[in-house]
Parts: sequence; structure tokens; C-alpha cells
Amino acid sequence: MLPDVFVPLVVALLGLVFGSFANVVIWRFPRSESLSHPGSRCPSCGGSISWLDNIPVVSWLALKAKCRECGAPIPVRYPAVELTSGVLWLLAWALWGLSLRTAFGIAFFYLLLILSAIDLDTYRLPNKLVAILGVIGLVGVGLSTVTPNQVAPLLQSGSALSHPVAFAGLGMLLGAGIPLAIAALYSVIRGVSGLGMGDIKLLAVMGLFLGPYVLLALMLGSVVGAVASVVIGTGSGARRKIPFGPFLATGAVITAAVGMPLWEWYSSML
Repeated sequence: MLPDVFVPLVVALLGLVFGSFANVVIWRFPRSESLSHPGSRCPSCGGSISWLDNIPVVSWLALKAKCRECGAPIPVRYPAVELTSGVLWLLAWALWGLSLRTAFGIAFFYLLLILSAIDLDTYRLPNKLVAILGVIGLVGVGLSTVTPNQVAPLLQSGSALSHPVAFAGLGMLLGAGIPLAIAALYSVIRGVSGLGMGDIKLLAVMGLFLGPYVLLALMLGSVVGAVASVVIGTGSGARRKIPFGPFLATGAVITAAVGMPLWEWYSSML
């Protein structure tokens, strides 16, 4: 019989390994580079990175955050992405155990992590990655419809909208419709766009996984974003552009984890 710690340890290690691959996607995808060829290379000197120097987190610490060949600094974001991936994989396992829903939850969290990092770098949420996430959500909804297993949406409802298609469909409609209306109104009042179409597309796809609770994710993301903008400040007096995708992703993860009890508590307060 396996010790209780074995499964979560394996899940976390897999998350770290896939976190290393996430760094490859984050760097290469926006540049339209192959994700498989060539192998891992230092972006500064172009030197190949051996497997020994590519162990998640450990190699970064062993190399003291510097390239072995040229000594160029290795940004802390690399181990941060790997660690975050490991934590998110472990969170999915803690929420849903060893189940098919866990696999879809991991895919949801993992792609949100990649999209967030790319958004921080480029201020863009690539349509292809958002579409891949949407296809995964649709497959999950389909499996929930034709099998007795609840796969996607990740959250459930005891109301008349308990059918996966109805729950996910309403989530997708609310995720896209309400932000689109808000963005249009903001544009009329202020003369500038308050929310990018990439964010709206991401919210629509998030609705497949979260159902109507996608609005809670939007609210939480807005709160986290507002706090972050205050903390970051405006630098030397100039307005600093802050991408919204990472905050939407944060709101989505929180909602997937504690959205239903959080909404019940909020409703009881009202």
C-alpha cells in the first residue's frame, strides 16, 4: 500500500516538470518559435542547456541564478513559474482527488498560468491558447453530459441550471456579455477601451469551467487588480499599463477553489 504522501508528491513533481515546459511556451509561443526544436538554450548566449541545468527550481539555485556558459542572470520568473505550476497541480488534486475532473482542473490552471505570464510580457492573450482552453472546456462539458462523471464545469449547482450544458452555457454568456457591455459603456463615457477583447474572450472561456461563478472570478480579479495597481504605483509619475489577464486568472483559481462557499457567505451578508 502506497504511503499517503506518495500521490501528492508525484502530482507536485509533475507540476514542477510541466512548469519548466510552461517557461518554454511562455518564451517561444509569442515569438512563433517551435516548442520542441531546438532544445533548451540560453537566450543571452544561445548555448545549449543540459538536462542537469534544467531541473526545475533546483538547477536555478545550484547555478546561483546565472547561466553556466556566459554568466548571464536567469530571471527569478523561471523558478517562480515552476513553483506556481507545482502548487496549482497540487491544489487541483486537493480539490478533486484522483479523478477526471482533476485532469481538466489542472489543464485549466496550467493554461491560465501560461496565459498570465505571456500577458505580462506582451500585453496580449494569444487567441490560439485561449481557443485551446475553450476546446478543453467544451470536451469537459461534453463528457459531463454523456457520462455520470462531473468533469466540467468544475463547479456544480443544485438549481435548475444543474445540467452541465446549461451551467456552462450561462457562464460563457455572462463571462462574455457583461464585460462586453461594461467595456462598451466605459468606451462611450471615457473615450477609451476599459477592457481588451482578449480579456473578454478569456472570460467567456472561463465560463465553461466556472459557470455563472465566472462573475465572481471577474469581481475577485478586479479587486486583486485594483490593490496591485495601488501597490505598484505609477513610477515616475507616468501611468503604467498593467495587464488584466493575470488578475482574471487569479480570480478564476480562487473561484474554482472556494467560489461556492464564498458566494454563499456573500449572499448571506446581503
